[in-house]
Amino acid sequence: MELYDKLTHPLAFLIFILTLFLPILIGFLTLRRTKNQSDFFIGGRMMDKFVVALSAVSSGRSSWLVLGVSGMAYTLGVGAVWAVVGYITVEMFQFIYIGRKLRQATEAYQSLTLLDYFESRFNDKQQLIRLVGSVIITIFIVAYVAAQFNAGAKSLSTALDVPFLPALLISAFLILVYMVMGGYIAVAYNDVVRAIILIIGLVIFPAYGLAKVGGLSALLQTLAQLNPASIDPLSLGWGAIIGFIGIGLGSPGQPHIVVRYMSINDEDKLRLSAIIGTFWNVVLGWGAVFIGLLGRYFVPSVDKLPNQDPEMIYLVLSSKFFGPLLYGLIIGGIFAAILSTADSQLLVVASTFVRDLYEKILKKSVVISEKTKLKLSRWVVFFSGLLAVILAWVAQDLVFWLVLFAWGGLGAAFGTALIFSLYWSRTTRAGIVAGMVTGTVVTIVWKLFLKTPTGLYELIPAFALACLAIWAVSLFTRAPEAKT
Repeated sequence: MELYDKLTHPLAFLIFILTLFLPILIGFLTLRRTKNQSDFFIGGRMMDKFVVALSAVSSGRSSWLVLGVSGMAYTLGVGAVWAVVGYITVEMFQFIYIGRKLRQATEAYQSLTLLDYFESRFNDKQQLIRLVGSVIITIFIVAYVAAQFNAGAKSLSTALDVPFLPALLISAFLILVYMVMGGYIAVAYNDVVRAIILIIGLVIFPAYGLAKVGGLSALLQTLAQLNPASIDPLSLGWGAIIGFIGIGLGSPGQPHIVVRYMSINDEDKLRLSAIIGTFWNVVLGWGAVFIGLLGRYFVPSVDKLPNQDPEMIYLVLSSKFFGPLLYGLIIGGIFAAILSTADSQLLVVASTFVRDLYEKILKKSVVISEKTKLKLSRWVVFFSGLLAVILAWVAQDLVFWLVLFAWGGLGAAFGTALIFSLYWSRTTRAGIVAGMVTGTVVTIVWKLFLKTPTGLYELIPAFALACLAIWAVSLFTRAPEAKT
């Protein structure tokens, strides 16, 4: 089976290129709407429920969903569904029970970032939370962005048959241009466009495949003949299942996801956003799983995949099933999924440096104009993007090693802090700092030394111990009054 054979077709190539450059057009169109720092970081708190729902989902689903989950389903069978159950369930409640309270609190405190909120909530005049949080965000997010650039470059390199470095530079260029112009508004609307593109890749694609094999029962019957365990969702064992479900614990701590709740124009609309977002999460998750199952049906042996890589099954099947028009869109959709995470994370880096460090710590006694802050935010996006490009090029192994637990590190450090700050009034500044540090350290130590012997995903113990640290330290320290 020839891979990427149809991308040489002029129509496929044209459609693919259009999907790559569409974000730049959106960035240009949103340029005039981005007038100040609030617009750049959270869309001026004027985003529609539909945009917030799809943007929150898209920003959290990178190439891991499109390529990773489909490859996992190809290898593990139906049991791969547990990898999406955890985050879908958590994010459904997160829209309502975390998003609503966070939206109300951040507007009351005039907070533009998560660290803004923590500082105001705990009246942290020494700015310890902001400093510790900035370090944690910088460590995990920059590596996260670099890994997305790396994945985008590899996809582009293979699709266009060009060397890795030019593909990496093109990937970075496509993201940085529209981000520098439009900021959060451009990112949010681009996420909506990408979500629509993914309808083809993760809805129409598996539906067409199921029709081609004669329906779900025919698919499962063939899979059972190949490997009976592949159609048993419990065949992985409870240890693996708990580990997969535990992925959802990371969702409340992802700054690039929770900032979406802060941007909605009316917190009462978050219930509708929850319905829209959850539906979309379910559709995308099951779509990726079915593509993997269909892949095992059509390509029973992994030896027939390029480089014997299960994650290539998405590309192999799309090349087999579709003509130039849809194939160009599907390949563009893979790249779109990668961009939707990278751009959101770049925005977090910019807000951390400009808002949390420069404005609130280094220049806290100086009045800075909105024009200057907006200009600086754009420059930080640009230079942090360049740093991510350098990391992606010279330290690929380190970048991917870090990104494996970046989700867990952010979830343990910030997810626990956010939940306690919203739902336990006795939480103290010292407790939050202790939780952030504990979550980060346990994530790293468990990943390095304990994951292999225990088989337990590092986020689960890190999340539990961070909660314990917040609770214990808060009980023994005095809770300051929140700033009003």
